[in-house]
Amino acid sequence: MLEKKLTLKSNKKVAIVYRLYSLEAVKMAKKLATKLKAKRYKVFTAPEQKQIPGTALLVSSNELKEMALVIVLGGDGTYLRAVRLLKGHSVPILGFNMGFLGFLTVHSVNEVFSTVDETLKNKMLLHTRSRLHVAVKLKSGKRVTYNALNDVVIERGSFSQLISTALYFDKSLVNHIKADGIIISSPTGSTAYNLAAGGPLLHPDVHAIVVTPVAPHSLSTRPIIFPDNKKLVLHLDKNTSLAHLIVDGQKVVELSSDDEVIVTRDKMNHYMIRKPHHNFFELLKEKLKFGDRYVAGA
Repeated sequence: MLEKKLTLKSNKKVAIVYRLYSLEAVKMAKKLATKLKAKRYKVFTAPEQKQIPGTALLVSSNELKEMALVIVLGGDGTYLRAVRLLKGHSVPILGFNMGFLGFLTVHSVNEVFSTVDETLKNKMLLHTRSRLHVAVKLKSGKRVTYNALNDVVIERGSFSQLISTALYFDKSLVNHIKADGIIISSPTGSTAYNLAAGGPLLHPDVHAIVVTPVAPHSLSTRPIIFPDNKKLVLHLDKNTSLAHLIVDGQKVVELSSDDEVIVTRDKMNHYMIRKPHHNFFELLKEKLKFGDRYVAGA
């Protein structure tokens, strides 16, 4: 994670992504649009949402790349939707929590107007986060690619049998993993599904990818941290009938035996906006109660 002072310069275009089906988020989006327009900013509703009154509706990610800033009103799921909409374009995202945990949307919605003002005055910091690039080679010959900020998951879904996957680091066989699923996570995603499955926390500055099995069949199968300068290859063994590939919480394709998933660090980084005093460990304490001591019977 690299950080530098945010500089929006002369671009006056701002897009808003709000939490779908939330009346509170829609109401806040309307208020924010009014405030921004009063400051002579051009305000846009991001694609795949109902148009916010008084804003222009964008229809594609190519239009989003022209924005100086994307503001997210919602939870981490809404933030990840904004990341998907950007499709790797280097537009910074400012997230406000109107959901539950809010690990990506760290800013309080109660301070939305003051925080946006600080952002427009270039008083915030720009944090760089690595992303994952996923290439899928299907045995039919078809190839598809995806990008993830948090994680890529191969899981058995509703099927009763475990999936069996060969894991390679570059050209070296690491292990054959038999489990309910496998999580391949970036440092940013290490606090999400990876953590819930017993994987390690990674600091955002670490140049690494972590692979964590979900409910492995063998007690000796444990999470492994790999450097992110080489590729990870996951090959579904012949005794695996079907599995699901899930990218940042979205099911994208069905896998079967002999299909191959290749994960590398993406060439394009993600850019998120944080306050100058932001501290990763304080965030862990606030959101995950990291370091709290519990006394039995208290």
